[in-house]
Parts: sequence; C-alpha cells; structure tokens
Amino acid sequence: MEQKIHQGRNVKRFREMLGIKQESLAFDLGNDWNQKKISVLEQKDVIEDNILSRISNSLKIPVEAFQNFDEEQAVNLISCNFSDNAMFNNRIEVFNNNPIEEIKKLHEEKIALYERMLKEKDEMMTRLEKLINR
Repeated sequence: MEQKIHQGRNVKRFREMLGIKQESLAFDLGNDWNQKKISVLEQKDVIEDNILSRISNSLKIPVEAFQNFDEEQAVNLISCNFSDNAMFNNRIEVFNNNPIEEIKKLHEEKIALYERMLKEKDEMMTRLEKLINR
C-alpha cells in the first residue's frame, strides 16, 4: 500500500519550522494571496507546480522537499541513526579554545592594525608636506 505524500501539510511543516506565519507567506506570494488562501492551500494533497515553485522561492526550500517529504520515513531515519547503539559510531569532537590565548591573539591583531594605520598616516603626511612645499 503506497502512502501518498500530502504536499500542503509539508508546506505547513516547513513554514512552521522556519517560524513564518501564513500572512507573511501570503505577502511574499503577491497581492492575490492572503492568510485564508494559504490555509486552504495547506489543506490540499497536491499543489500545482507553479504555486509550489513560488512557495519554494519564498521559503528558500527546494520544490522536491514539498513533493517528497514523508514524516514517517524521516522519523524512521532519525530513530535508526540516533539510537543508543548508533551514537557510538559518530565521532564527537570537542574543541578546547583557551579564551586568554584568543584575547591575546586579538590584541596582537589590533596592535598590528594600529601600526599599519600609523604608517599610512605618516606616508600621507609626507605626501601632503611635499604638495605644500611645491
């Protein structure tokens, strides 16, 4: 039994994940759109390709995501990859940055910048003095 993907529900899921309200999406889609029309659209099983393309551009999500996303498959994938046993296969890297060293590095960069600025100022003063003395 093949389960059909509900494109409208997928639009709603991705929109909500991005924290975008229906009114905002309607505004992005143009003057002929409003919150009610977005609500009706999100109830549709299949959405026309041209509308799906406009939504894709607005949300910056590929059209294929709306057409192919299946929540049940995603949950299975996540549960298989992040079960207790699967976690041992993933490397977790910890970076220990010494904040004092980082501050010292920033300070040295700042000193180098000031020295370059002073050098450029001296060069500019020399050029100005030459122009004045002509």
